[in-house]
Amino acid sequence: MAKERLKAKSAKRIPQKDSRTPTDRPKKKINKNDKHKRIKKKSGNPNFVPQAKNKFVKAKEEEKEEKKSSKSGRTKGGDSTLLSTAPAAQQLRFFLDRYQSSFSKKNKRSGSSMPSNEVRLSPLEMEAFKEACMVEISKSLPQDVANISIHMKAIFGNSWKEVLCEGTLSEGKIDAGSPALFVISASALRSLELLRGLKSLTGECRAAKLFAKHLKVEEQVSLLKNRVNIACGTPNRINKLIDIDALKLSRLSVIVLDLEKDSKGYSLLTLPQVKQEFWELYVNHFHQKLIQGDLRICFYGAISTSELESEIPSDK
Repeated sequence: MAKERLKAKSAKRIPQKDSRTPTDRPKKKINKNDKHKRIKKKSGNPNFVPQAKNKFVKAKEEEKEEKKSSKSGRTKGGDSTLLSTAPAAQQLRFFLDRYQSSFSKKNKRSGSSMPSNEVRLSPLEMEAFKEACMVEISKSLPQDVANISIHMKAIFGNSWKEVLCEGTLSEGKIDAGSPALFVISASALRSLELLRGLKSLTGECRAAKLFAKHLKVEEQVSLLKNRVNIACGTPNRINKLIDIDALKLSRLSVIVLDLEKDSKGYSLLTLPQVKQEFWELYVNHFHQKLIQGDLRICFYGAISTSELESEIPSDK
């Protein structure tokens, strides 16, 4: 009996072979992620053979490089130029070129005639623009945030302290909310940068921040009830404040147009939405003052030489 029991115990310990056929056995579950990994591994480059760059990837990389170079003031096909150091005649030609081309492109897209506030200039009307309306800046200093206050002093000459720094209102001479200098840029962040550069001129009289970011219209209206010598902002908000009669133009004598490019290579005169808003502001409020000789325009920053040499487009 003892021998039989030992035989039975040893039989239990020996693993028995699976007598089921492959079709009877349960299928092993396959993880979809593992399957994907295996497929991906097979589709690689096992021999590590050097492969040529995809032409579409290459084109995108070249486009990125062009945008980087345009931001730094360099272009692939040529050099950059500080526009305000060019002769006034050349600056005026550039200004009129941008003025007319912005409207002509808009009309081509819409397929309609120009709205009443948009005027295509005839040769006779173009003669009304004098070269004196463009400001020429010295080449001796860079046109950056650090030097903007020095450039503004030079533009206003001996009267810079009286016009840009004093903080008291003078009845009948200096109205509240009527700046002598506008600095117009493409964004609120760029406006803040430029205001930091103008800090040495705004100790006694605060500069007006005329942009939408973190600032309500009501707050800006309240600020404009005091004397304002320098205002810095974006076209849309400036236009709105003029329309509601909070911002006045009786003292305005110089407009600085900031040409600094953003991370995507756009500037005040090239960023589609902002560009349209600027030209609407110009037509509605600055055009007549410029023609009458009461207003001057100062370009601040660099553009490509090819842009400066471009001709005014024909009506075709």
